[in-house]
Amino acid sequence: MKKFLKLTVMVCSLLSALMYGGVGAYATEYKIGVLAPISGTNAAEGEEFVNGAKLGVKHLNARGGVNGDTFKVVVGDIGGASAGEIASAAERLLGTKDLHLIITGYASMTSFEIDMMAEQDMPYILAGPSGSTYAIIGENGDDFPTIYSTTASFAGYSRDLIPSIEALVASGQVTLPNKKIAIISSDNPYSKDIASKVRDLAPTQGWEVTEYDMLPFGEINDWRAFLSKVRANPPAVILNTDYLPPNAAKFTEQFLEDPTDSLVFIQYAPSVPEYRELTGAKSNGIMTTVIGATLPSLPRTKQIERDYMQEYNKPTGLYGYALYEMIDMYATAVAKVGDPSDRLAIGKALGQTDVQTANGRIVFDEKTHLAKAGADYIPTVLYQIQDGKIVVFSPKKYKDGDFKNPPWRK
Repeated sequence: MKKFLKLTVMVCSLLSALMYGGVGAYATEYKIGVLAPISGTNAAEGEEFVNGAKLGVKHLNARGGVNGDTFKVVVGDIGGASAGEIASAAERLLGTKDLHLIITGYASMTSFEIDMMAEQDMPYILAGPSGSTYAIIGENGDDFPTIYSTTASFAGYSRDLIPSIEALVASGQVTLPNKKIAIISSDNPYSKDIASKVRDLAPTQGWEVTEYDMLPFGEINDWRAFLSKVRANPPAVILNTDYLPPNAAKFTEQFLEDPTDSLVFIQYAPSVPEYRELTGAKSNGIMTTVIGATLPSLPRTKQIERDYMQEYNKPTGLYGYALYEMIDMYATAVAKVGDPSDRLAIGKALGQTDVQTANGRIVFDEKTHLAKAGADYIPTVLYQIQDGKIVVFSPKKYKDGDFKNPPWRK
């Protein structure tokens, strides 16, 4: 009888361990959805989204997952990023069993998919255009308890560009022939918002806007009409806010056919490896401003860079880092809550994030659910391409090199 009781206790203990994950037999493989442009114009970036997320999940699972549970990446291809393609990809992910998180570098430029996520209390972390995210969430973060943007307010693009240029002049690193700026954009919410705000703010900062042109969004093979006007009235600064790497490469090539004595800023695209591959040495001297940029001087950035290169045998742009970091933020939230399916609790835990990432320190504003902006949080970073590499020269806290006068300037 004693032997029977002892055996019964042992069996019950084993069953209890199995049921509650003591030996991991009932651990679940949860899924993490990634919205990404895998088959569209931005497929190179979409690949970075997926690779960054998969690398983060690989490292997470190698550490034992969270509470014995492991994770797997499921991809929703948004193709050419039309509203229909994005909605269809989001719906497929939202209907996937055991999926309790969706992340993206960007999906739509209007962020309309946020409402789809909010309807199901789906935790959704994005790094896309913060202006459109703010247009939906506003100051009403409590109404979107599971939605967070790792990108800070885009106000820094218009606010910081000209002061940063003037700081270079004041330090003696560059001389400029005038205080004129020529601006061109493509007709999409992200590019147009930045361009229009720089146009409106520049006169208040003592600068003249000599040109302001808008081209249809999509593939652009000919920038010469704009450039001919630039050459007729050469400005000290040229700003192109179209963000597509092939377009930016074509713009660089055509500018260099007969360059003016100007500093050239291209929005975001120079931070993408594809742009530097397309332009080669021609891009040396080109600059860009990025909010939420990868900060090369940080030890964490260098570690992720090494791991990414080892895994995929090629470098990544900022979104490979960004989605890797999203996985870590989510893992921290799940560890606090204990149950990935408790979406509201996960959302609350994400809102308490305070972590140093490869993009800066991420702390979410409790009203807007955007990452906080500033030198101590997510800075406005100025890059320059030098010898095919990205060099951060501002802000000083994160610099890993100095500004160099572009080779086309006398």
